[in-house]
Amino acid sequence: MQLSTKHLLGIKDLTQEDISLILSTAAQFKEVLQRPVKKVPSLRDITIVNLFYESSTRTRISFELAEKRLSADTINFTASGSSVSKGETLLDTVNNILSMKVDMVVMRHSASGAPHFLAKHIPAAIVNAGDGINEHPTQALLDAFSIKEKLGSLEGKKIVLVGDIMHSRVALSNIYLLKKMGAEVMVAGPPTLIPKYIAEALKVKVEYNLQKALAWCDVANVLRIQLERQNQVLFSSLREYNLAYGVTKKILDGLPKEIVIMHPGPINRGVEIDSDVADSDRSIILQQVENGVAVRMAVLYLLSPKSSTLVNG
Repeated sequence: MQLSTKHLLGIKDLTQEDISLILSTAAQFKEVLQRPVKKVPSLRDITIVNLFYESSTRTRISFELAEKRLSADTINFTASGSSVSKGETLLDTVNNILSMKVDMVVMRHSASGAPHFLAKHIPAAIVNAGDGINEHPTQALLDAFSIKEKLGSLEGKKIVLVGDIMHSRVALSNIYLLKKMGAEVMVAGPPTLIPKYIAEALKVKVEYNLQKALAWCDVANVLRIQLERQNQVLFSSLREYNLAYGVTKKILDGLPKEIVIMHPGPINRGVEIDSDVADSDRSIILQQVENGVAVRMAVLYLLSPKSSTLVNG
């Protein structure tokens, strides 16, 4: 089986079958990662460039590790210290890299739509590793994989995304994916951090009271406050935010049921989530990080020219 698209630009472009295929392939690769020898020859002779115009730790390392586990040749590019600082355009940068016979591009950029622009101009397969406040598809896929692993399925599950919905590409990709796979979705946070159109446009529930949102859900995916993307003051202080919307042990202990806690990282401890929640048995945050490698292996493999071969090479 193959994906219906040549690129992974966003969850919006994937079918339900595409998502199921990625998740099932990721499950096979997770089994590979449990072996003493964690490497497979699936992408041998495939060259992948990691093109990061924006800071990243987990996503970049996760992609690099996925590529190494698949035996791909990798090139790591960061905008700082490159010809970009001398005025080179995005298209010129990529064309120069492609002239070195690159097969795939993993790209993170601060401008929404940058991977879509590239996909129209170059022949290589593009994987969006986060573009502005638009989408972060592999994060949504690894979140979905982690929920499915923990609860058995996505269909009918109640998932709440808590926090800075306005500036979160993770939130948008999660909403698209969860809705496509039959989950119920709610967003929760201060009114200033939730877009006014979201309930009607994306068919999600909106809740401004954290306790009510957590009592409703099976899973809470807690998002960080993205101060670097906010160009105006949207709440009084981080302390005030923590008091009203911080996920604490006290709030969770008062709920009628136990819920699963997630976070895409990086975590602002003591702001959107307390340490005794992030590090508790309720949390699957570290499992998300682990699953990220298997999911990104699946995406790279399925988009590669070699995807018609067996996963085990």
